[in-house]
Amino acid sequence: MATIDDVLGTIDANLPASTQRLFDLLSIPSVSTDPAFTQHCLRAANWLADELKGLGYTAEVRETPGHPIVVGHAKAKRADAPHVLFYGHYDVQPPDPLELWETEPFAPRLADGKTGKEIVARGASDDKGQLMTFLEACRAFEQNGGLPCHVTFLFEGEEETGSPSLPAFLAKHREELSQPGIALVCDTSMWNPTTPAITVMLRGLAQEEVFIRIASHDLHSGMFGGPVNNPVHVLAKIIADLHDAEGRVTLPGFYDGVPDIPEDIAEQWRNLEFDQAQWLQDVGLAHVGGEPGRGIMEQIWARPTCDVNGIVGGYTGKGSKTVLPAQASAKFSFRLVGQQDAKSVLESFRAFVRARLPADAKVEFLNHGASNALQLPFGSEALSRARRALASEWGKEAALAGCGGSIPIVGAFKRDLGMDALMIGFALDDDRIHSPNEKYSFTSFHKGARSWARVLDALAA
Repeated sequence: MATIDDVLGTIDANLPASTQRLFDLLSIPSVSTDPAFTQHCLRAANWLADELKGLGYTAEVRETPGHPIVVGHAKAKRADAPHVLFYGHYDVQPPDPLELWETEPFAPRLADGKTGKEIVARGASDDKGQLMTFLEACRAFEQNGGLPCHVTFLFEGEEETGSPSLPAFLAKHREELSQPGIALVCDTSMWNPTTPAITVMLRGLAQEEVFIRIASHDLHSGMFGGPVNNPVHVLAKIIADLHDAEGRVTLPGFYDGVPDIPEDIAEQWRNLEFDQAQWLQDVGLAHVGGEPGRGIMEQIWARPTCDVNGIVGGYTGKGSKTVLPAQASAKFSFRLVGQQDAKSVLESFRAFVRARLPADAKVEFLNHGASNALQLPFGSEALSRARRALASEWGKEAALAGCGGSIPIVGAFKRDLGMDALMIGFALDDDRIHSPNEKYSFTSFHKGARSWARVLDALAA
């Protein structure tokens, strides 16, 4: 009977052919944002479906109102094996500006980089290289007797445009896609080039735009300033009241559902190799802001925020214009953690604003979306197994990382399919995703495939 070492040896032996297969996929300019590339997106979907069929799996390219989604199914060698869903996306960002690329963006090449060989091409890191690490692990298992887990494959072509077709697709195919017990997502990063990471926390996001109007039209500030309230002043006071002197958000009930981080996790974060001074210097800063006593990683990964993303009011052109504006507006965003409820936060915010309006002031709210935070339980058995598997490959404990932003597909899996996700990626912070000369470490590609083999084996043990 084949062992995991046999599978890993096959991945090593397959590496030249695996690299060529990745290059073949990277050469397809599957840019999802530009209609001129629609046929290339279809080409990429068909290419992936053919690869799955070539491994003996069932696979279909299914139409959506936008770009197609590839769905495949593979059976394990054991009927009672666990069932996982693997997600990746084949679409890429536009390569512009082309003049900043050292070579043609859809002509993949190997280059020398800071950490060794690098695969350079649009989509190398986001997400074709990551996606192919999993397919190459599956290939090696098939060459050694079969998969240890049943696998459902879901490859979409609109991730770079916000996945507009995905919610309806998940709803339509819920029965088929909800059979797996957990989703595996390879669209995240390592902690550093030698330390793997599992992203276990994603902050939620609620966005609201506020318009405050007082007078019927803009007024002369000399003739009306004083007895007439200025909506910019009103809005500025509301913004100032949103935080106390310690940087905490003052909305009633805002911290309901915000958990304390377990001490062992907090200790791990404190011990991660992280150059705080360099992090600050890279953005022109020297001091940490936010909540006193909380480190940068804790604030980004595990604490909620309230931010103003833009303000408009009055005359903003060149020179002077002594106007008392009739209206002022601002865009707000709330990053949420734990069990915070986005709907409740927005209700509290609207009440907070209304309570601070003077007579004659009117307010209008425009919502731009809301989603709750996601967290894989720290005591999850799947998380423990995946972490041990990654440590076996990399020789280091995997960092249990958070993500300050949001990954919509993970929320969709939880909301629409009732499924948690293991987010294991092998990208590096300097991969220049979405930028010219995007690259993917050759070590990430090679050891990423080996890592997925170990993870699948561990989940099935």
